[in-house]
Order: sequence, then structure tokens, then C-alpha cells
Amino acid sequence: MTKQNNEPKRKNSSMASNFEEMKEHGKIMEHVSTNEEVRKSGKTPDPQQHDKKEYKK
Repeated sequence: MTKQNNEPKRKNSSMASNFEEMKEHGKIMEHVSTNEEVRKSGKTPDPQQHDKKEYKK
């Protein structure tokens, strides 16, 4: 006997399958540091996600 999953199948690259997941994700993202905050703390932001021009400031 297999377990039935009532959640809709997610499409490729989707982060949330419903509005409740989207609201929860938004709450989490509110606490993520910006690049400026990361630099002020003496760290380097993830270079994979940003243009190299941004690091020449």
C-alpha cells in the first residue's frame, strides 16, 4: 500500500505550491541579510548570485 499525497505536484523551479507556503517563505525572507548588511559585518556576499560589478564598490 502506498502513501497518498494530496499536495499538488510542484512545477520545476517553483518555491511554493500554495499561498500558505508563499506566506511562510515571505516571513523567512524578511530575516535574510542584504548584501550591504553582510558587507558591514565584514563578510563577503555569495558571488554566485551577483554580478562582479557589485563587488567593486
